Amino acid sequence: MATSATTLTSLSFFSSSLFLSSPSSKLSTSLSFSFKPSSNLSLSISSQLSNLPILSFTGEKIGETYLDLKSAPPETARAVVHRAIITDLQNKRRGTASTLTRGEVRGGGKKPYPQKKTGRARRGSARTPLRPGGGVIFGPKPRDWSVKINKKEKRLAISTALSSAAENTIVVEDFGDKFEKPKTKEFIEALKRWGLDPKQKSMFLMMEVPETVNKSSRNIGTLRMLTPRTLNLFDILNCDNLVLTPDIVDYLNGRYGEDYEGDTEDDNEEYEEEDEQSGEDENVDAAQ
Repeated sequence: MATSATTLTSLSFFSSSLFLSSPSSKLSTSLSFSFKPSSNLSLSISSQLSNLPILSFTGEKIGETYLDLKSAPPETARAVVHRAIITDLQNKRRGTASTLTRGEVRGGGKKPYPQKKTGRARRGSARTPLRPGGGVIFGPKPRDWSVKINKKEKRLAISTALSSAAENTIVVEDFGDKFEKPKTKEFIEALKRWGLDPKQKSMFLMMEVPETVNKSSRNIGTLRMLTPRTLNLFDILNCDNLVLTPDIVDYLNGRYGEDYEGDTEDDNEEYEEEDEQSGEDENVDAAQ
């Protein structure tokens, strides 16, 4: 049955596991917010997170880094993220669900039986919505579910979610050349060396995903391998652990940081490809 609106049952800004403090977490993150001095009122704040550990392929700590992202103020952060995730889910809907009314159903032109002297209820057509095989009352028709959102607002929602996920974030050195051939067993062993549970949802964010890494991880149902062009708010909220590479940390600080200058042609193409990707990911579920 088609639904009239998109509903969220398990995903929200504060119900996601990324936004709840875990006593067993190895990384204690403290957020220090500082308002950017300006003559105009700023709707965002810059948050520099505590140091994130950089792990080697063998699981040893080899350094530290940090994320310096622009985040929404606490009083508006939930609304910004909620609006962005609703927009993403709405834009994934194809809107092709369609039903036939009593006037569009084939047949039903003849009166089934006489009006009187039968003892039955009067009936004018066999295609009435009250009978099996009849039309549908107020059924769904093809429509456009797409919702627009400002690019700056969408970028702010992603950076806010990334900032809130810092407690469950680790940085791993580039391991693209560590897999000579696709091997899921070796990838699971690497997850355990990094302190990750293969049964928990983990999201890897890399500049490029090598073929051997992609094939080694694609059989793990709880894993998501993303690049900057496929980064989306849904996967950030849905994962339990976030794994970054040093190159991605520099990219995020530049793309979602306070010093970001503005959209370029590459950024416009990136948003267009994100919209196309989001429209193709869940076509089956979005047909309602």
